[in-house]
Amino acid sequence: MPEQDEFEREFDLRWADSAEHKEPSARARMLAARWKENPPEPVPFRPEPGPGRSRRSSWWKTALVLACVAAGVVALVWAAY
Repeated sequence: MPEQDEFEREFDLRWADSAEHKEPSARARMLAARWKENPPEPVPFRPEPGPGRSRRSSWWKTALVLACVAAGVVALVWAAY
């Protein structure tokens, strides 16, 4: 069983998590270097609707889908009789 002990010792996550110094991931290092020269602009959580988007359009699509589902249910019930 010495092979299993060596394997467990090599991949011991508790030992890795207890390390004093943790190196950032490659993506974190890349973004830090990129943002040092050119910081990102703030992005709003919910962007303003554009000129082509309105609140009514989403309700219209939802109503259309629900009407199609209702028509399908009616057609299935009618076909069963």
